[in-house]
Amino acid sequence: MKKKLYFKFSTTHIILLSFLLVILLGSILLALPVSSASGVAIPYIDALFTATTATCVTGLVTVSTVSAWSVFGQVVILILVQIGGLGVITIMSGLMISLHKRIGIGDRMLIQDAFNLNTLSGLVKFIKKVLVGTFVVEGIGAILYMSVFVPEYGVKGIWISVFNSVSAFCNAGMDIISEDSLCKYALNPIINVVTSILIILGGIGYIVWWDVIRVLKNIKNQKLKCFYGLTLHSKIALSITGFLILAGAVAFFIFEYNNPLTMKEYSVFDKVQMSLFQSVTTRTAGFATIPQQNLTNASAMVSLLMMFIGGSPVGTAGGVKTVTIAVLIASAFCTIRNKDEVVLFQRTISKQAVSKAVAVVSMSFLIMFTSTILLAAVTNASALDIMYETVSATATVGLTRNLTPVLNLWGKIVIIITMYLGRVGPISLAIAFNTKKESKTMIKNPIEEISVG
Repeated sequence: MKKKLYFKFSTTHIILLSFLLVILLGSILLALPVSSASGVAIPYIDALFTATTATCVTGLVTVSTVSAWSVFGQVVILILVQIGGLGVITIMSGLMISLHKRIGIGDRMLIQDAFNLNTLSGLVKFIKKVLVGTFVVEGIGAILYMSVFVPEYGVKGIWISVFNSVSAFCNAGMDIISEDSLCKYALNPIINVVTSILIILGGIGYIVWWDVIRVLKNIKNQKLKCFYGLTLHSKIALSITGFLILAGAVAFFIFEYNNPLTMKEYSVFDKVQMSLFQSVTTRTAGFATIPQQNLTNASAMVSLLMMFIGGSPVGTAGGVKTVTIAVLIASAFCTIRNKDEVVLFQRTISKQAVSKAVAVVSMSFLIMFTSTILLAAVTNASALDIMYETVSATATVGLTRNLTPVLNLWGKIVIIITMYLGRVGPISLAIAFNTKKESKTMIKNPIEEISVG
């Protein structure tokens, strides 16, 4: 009987429950008096909100990360961010590997589904590379941050550097520097460049990492141009990421150029680096060097689009993902041109991939739209501020127009649920397409034409 009950839990259910259990455990720890900077326990709803935003690597906060939490509380938050960025299954698999435990077929299926991979082979090696790569990049990021934070904060600067590096790589957007994120360092090239690189490396996806390294190793022998030796996935991810960052930066530069509340008084160089950072951070990172409530309406709308798209698959970023959007747009153009096959970079995209893209975008939009209506029902904020909040929560970004700190109880509950669904919803839907196979039947329903569009 017990065996039957066990097998009723699919890999999708285990992944969903693992995130939920980590959030609940984190909320209990953060609700303890020892986690509070004042020694007085933080209200449980705020502890739950913080645990959710950390585990879902979002970054929206109802209480200040820098002043509300003790060192113990900040350590708990950082651990939740690291678990949320890598994934619970990755952490558990890494522990099993380090203890020389055997990774069985069930564990391999969990890893496959957690990363939405198409094969069961080489998964142990993949996990090792993910963990080593993550800690190496975060370590380098922390060392580079220390060149700024240690001279300014002394020994405390080491902890700030480690926290910021992990948070940036995991696209969490949480910091322990100040109440207004990185606005204090808006004109600091080191902070801008290091944070941007960490965000991009975390958001581009591990598959792209290994593919680029493979091509760079073999490029001399194969005499190939770097880009042409990449897989189709890497080509799409890198192309769309580069395009979105540059297009977003140009848009922010134009729309904020004469905005007295953001960039009007700065030099052209400073405007360029602020525009680039805003473009990068909207890709689900959540750090801010410009107060989001001061953006023009045009810039806010561009930010909404960038947040919704997010980063790339098999990385630490959220959103519907770059590859998903590329497939969806390519499919639309193929339909307009009356072509049967969806083609990108002279390669045909499978119909299953197109179906996944439609499903993931539809599910994300449904979560965002429902959340927007519910938050509007319990909050008196403007429509733009509410949309900014819900898109940020759905895509696990963490940028806000100062609405998060003033949310009432129901507003907090809405955003907590939205962050959780945004982190696991689209992923789980994609997994369901891989794991659930429709039973074959000789009986087919009749086809009937309908009008579309």
